[in-house]
Amino acid sequence: MGEATDGAGAHGWERARRALDGVGLPPGSLAGRRTLTGGTYNAVEELLLVDGTRYVLKVPPPDTAPALAYERQLLVSEAEFYRRAATVGVPAPRVVGDRRDGHLLMTHCPGDPWGDLPVSERGPLRRELGRMVARLHEVTGPGFGYPSGALGPLAPDWRTAFAGMYDAVLDDARHYRAWLPLPVDEVARVARTAHDALDEVTVPRLVHFDLWRGNILVERAEAGPRIGGLIDGERMLWGDPLADFVSLALLGDIRRDADFLAGYQEAGGTVDFDGPARQRLALYRSYLYLIMLVETVPRASGDERVAWVRETVGPQLTAALAELGPKGRDAADGGV
Repeated sequence: MGEATDGAGAHGWERARRALDGVGLPPGSLAGRRTLTGGTYNAVEELLLVDGTRYVLKVPPPDTAPALAYERQLLVSEAEFYRRAATVGVPAPRVVGDRRDGHLLMTHCPGDPWGDLPVSERGPLRRELGRMVARLHEVTGPGFGYPSGALGPLAPDWRTAFAGMYDAVLDDARHYRAWLPLPVDEVARVARTAHDALDEVTVPRLVHFDLWRGNILVERAEAGPRIGGLIDGERMLWGDPLADFVSLALLGDIRRDADFLAGYQEAGGTVDFDGPARQRLALYRSYLYLIMLVETVPRASGDERVAWVRETVGPQLTAALAELGPKGRDAADGGV
């Protein structure tokens, strides 16, 4: 492994050595650095030590960099997720030492991001994933919202917290003049019609909120593939477990994932897609799709990425909003 091709050069090596020194690891033990791709906000690199040990270092962009409101102090939430996941035996990176100088140093998890797998392997892995997520959802928090404090203190109820989260991304849309398939004020109006359903959530539970396949590592073992770790917990929040079902079935419908739901229920997870639950699920889908659309502006995404998001995510946002309110509830009553 050679020098990372992240353009940081000597500064990057010095930054990595300082991160090691800050947690009591010999800075001279750093043998190599490699930039890890896939993330869209923080800079991420793998550090290789002379003894073969590997760590992962995350460094946020400067405070002056364009960002969505909830993205400030993301590493606070990520560290919280890893600490809490460890309490229920869910494989995830372990934070090494305290968070220093704004960065996060963590252990390396085995495996590669979930890619195309044979049908014979997908079912068992989705079932294993369901059991892991159910264990995560056993963990309760001190209030509702983002633990980073980016949007203010934790709220005493889920309606207050989620309404604040939703309003924040709509404010971001206005600020960045982001393209949406509907006017911002119309999106806000439709979302408010389903807020009553949020009152059904009374216990703040651990939600990863970014469990798409790229954040699920699959490790090859003699007994067959298994999940090596759940990573990138930076969007973790305290809220409704149902919110995790959005990224777990990104641009799809978790109700069609029989293997995942079976594993989730085996481990004690509760699944009940009644009317209020379907309203909340539609709200959470619309929230994630808003983020995906709005973030293309501060990320300065290329034309190809922007076109894909508009063509793919835009209709999904419109469909989720169509499920909200009285008309949406009436239509859903005839569904699953």
